[in-house]
Parts: sequence; structure tokens; C-alpha cells
Amino acid sequence: MSTKTGLAVSRPPVIACNLDPVQMEKLSTHPSQPDVRSYSDEAAVWEIPRDADILFTFFRGWAAAPKQKPEGWPYNLKWIQIASAGIDAFPDWVFEGPPVTTGRGISAEAIAEYVVAAVFAHEKKMFDDLLVHSAGKWVRRTLNLVSGKSVGIYGFGAIGRRTAQKLQALGMNVSAVRRNAPEESGEVRFFSSLKDMVAEVDHVVLAVPLTDATRLSVNSEIFASAKPGLHVINICRGEVLDDNALLDALERGQVSAATLDVTAPEPLPEGHPFYTHRQVRLTPHISWSSEDNADRIAAKLQGNLDRFLAGEPLTDVVVAGRGY
Repeated sequence: MSTKTGLAVSRPPVIACNLDPVQMEKLSTHPSQPDVRSYSDEAAVWEIPRDADILFTFFRGWAAAPKQKPEGWPYNLKWIQIASAGIDAFPDWVFEGPPVTTGRGISAEAIAEYVVAAVFAHEKKMFDDLLVHSAGKWVRRTLNLVSGKSVGIYGFGAIGRRTAQKLQALGMNVSAVRRNAPEESGEVRFFSSLKDMVAEVDHVVLAVPLTDATRLSVNSEIFASAKPGLHVINICRGEVLDDNALLDALERGQVSAATLDVTAPEPLPEGHPFYTHRQVRLTPHISWSSEDNADRIAAKLQGNLDRFLAGEPLTDVVVAGRGY
């Protein structure tokens, strides 16, 4: 999407930023010598310095924003950069002013590797205490192949595409849900609905953005249609998944296991069944993380800053309906 950008005056940009100190420091070294204004009050992340030209922010704290836009919003803002790919926490009025761009794709590599690890761990029974610590535990078991297995991807954005590439390289048969198959579909088989896809795959990866249409979309109806033994991997939002429906499907054997990196809420309350269920593998929303994540974020954000200041089109602009 082409969007007119740039400053009308020749001066360093004023950037309101509530990202972490590492990103603040990296941003301050940009060649434009920006005036970076830190504001870290998470109780009101929308209360930004009124003279800021640009806002660099994250989703944290925005869920508490008022439904009606504050008086004077968007103030002096000419561009909003969100560091995360997910935008479900932001109110509609954020997208009704200057262009908004996201961090789409920053964590695609790390999340795709997490999915690969989850698939391998499931097929190779790594969660089944394979390690031998005594002669009495020396019991041979047959492990499963990853090659030749099928995986369905629910949400074929940057994360879904990178995940598909890695899984195909392992010899897996990859499917995805998409109404219109893109020209670059390659070896990906497309289904028009999640219900149809889960009936034919061994693993399903939940990678959709959270919207009204996807909230609780992975439910009892979907699990009833699933191929027996389905392995569910959720790396998007906990709200996409119906927890009670998943627990029921696990008890019935329709689903063999679930690898969950996201839940609703986070963390889950003490005593929640997911903590102790033998078929649930729970991680604390870390699939996106990597040792170079800070550099990836900085490269993405500062690349868009370069484009903005040069008056060039920005990348990953949110368009009407909160799409890309």
C-alpha cells in the first residue's frame, strides 16, 4: 500500500516511544538524530507527548484504552509504528488517523522454528520421558517419522508462510486455510475452511490474528471434524481456542495432544487444567523470542523510519478492516 509520508519541515523528528530501553537506545542513534520522548505510564499509553510527530509503541497497555478517542487525538502524529504483529489490543480510533504500520514478520523465523520443534517433539515422543536413567528404564519404543506427515496452517500470513517453508523442507505435506489460493502457493494445498482442513491433517498450527471472526473459532465443531489423533499447536492468541472444547477433545481422544504457547488469560489462574494435563505442553508465550530479537525489531522499525523520512511508502501498513 502506498502512503504519503515524510515531515513538512526540515528538522529531526519527535518520536514518542514506550518500547524497552534497548529499543530506545537503538532509536536514538538513528542518523536523523530524532528527539525521542520516553513515556512509560502503562496505565495510559495513549497519553503521548502532544508535539510528537511519530509514535513507536507496543500492544501492552492498549487494551485499557477508552472506546472513544481522546479529545484532540491524533494530536500532531503523522505516523504510528506498532512493534508487534498483533493489533487486536488497539481500539478502532487508533487506525482512523495517520498511517499505522506493524512489526509483521519480525518473529516469523523464531515462531516457525518453535512449531518445527513442537512437531518433532510430538512425533519423536520427547514429552514421554524417553531419557534413560537406569537399566530398568531401558525400554525400546518405536518413534514416528516427521517426513510424510501432514500439517495444516490456520492463518497464512508471514508466520504461516515461513512455517510452511520449514515444514516442507522436512518432507511434510502442508495445507492452509485461505479462500483464494495465492499465485505463489507452490506445494501448499489450500482449503476453504478450517473444518475441512482438520479432517485431513496430523498437526494443526493456529496462526491467525485475533478478530471477531477468529475468536473461539477453534471449538467443539472443529474438533468433532478433526482427524483422530490431531496435534494442536497454538502460537497466535489464546482467545482463538475454546479451552473447554479442547479438554473435551483430549479426553475423547479426538485430539492426542496440544502444544500451547499462548492462553487466555496469561498466565492462567492457579489450578487451571492445562498446568497438569498430561497431553498439554504449555510454554509461557515465548515462541517469538530469539537471541537476535532486539536487532530484528530495530531493523524493522528503523527501516520504516528511513522510508517515512524519505517520503517513501511504508511497509506493513494496516488498511481498512485492519488488514495488510
